[in-house]
Amino acid sequence: MKTIISPAEDCVRAAAESLLTLIEKKPDAVLAPDGCGETLRVLRRAAALAGERAVPLRELRVFAVCEYEGLDARDPRSVRRHLEEAFFAGSDADTEKLYIPDANDPAAYDALIAAAGGLDMALLGLGGNARVGFNEPATQFGTNTHVQKLTDKTKRELASLFGGEDKVPLRGVTMGFQQLCFAREIELIAFGKEKSAAVFHMLYGRDDSVYPAAFLQLPPNVTVRLDEGAAERLGEKSFDAVCFNGA
Repeated sequence: MKTIISPAEDCVRAAAESLLTLIEKKPDAVLAPDGCGETLRVLRRAAALAGERAVPLRELRVFAVCEYEGLDARDPRSVRRHLEEAFFAGSDADTEKLYIPDANDPAAYDALIAAAGGLDMALLGLGGNARVGFNEPATQFGTNTHVQKLTDKTKRELASLFGGEDKVPLRGVTMGFQQLCFAREIELIAFGKEKSAAVFHMLYGRDDSVYPAAFLQLPPNVTVRLDEGAAERLGEKSFDAVCFNGA
């Protein structure tokens, strides 16, 4: 796991550059973004850079990591709409190649991913309880795409999006770690002091289900990008490879 601490805008640009490098090498790459705030920033930047550099995105295949159960596809709070607005609306990426997990048939999503050749890149954020996507604490490593009851902590984090904690959907559908950890590249981005405890547990925690993000210690191809707030609980001996860019 490579961990890079730098100002948030530098993190966003570096992750966007990593995505564009992948697309330039493989135009029909398979991308799995989770639709959280940090990853949407990366997607907006990537779409802008692709336009500036005339990098075509129309062959890119995008499999959303998660979606809320029961939301209409046109609901402005849905992951689908967030991805469409952040990435597809500002680029030539083809919405026909945007795939969303269906809570009514999670296994079909796994079959689609397998038919696409697996994930080339997972672009992830981090929940305050160290969830990844909607893989909440107690999710097992061997889990495939599944419907997940959202914890109270997750609902509190999402309350502003839905106009109150009591209005947050009770469940979401999410890729499991069997998909995410086998992506050929993984980029995880986390900003802010409120993520610092989750970051600590992700990097230090046992690779078990207490802190789901700790499973990301297992694959060899993970890049974690943090701003200073998210990294504030990490000491000098926190991890093997640290790059500190900027003040």
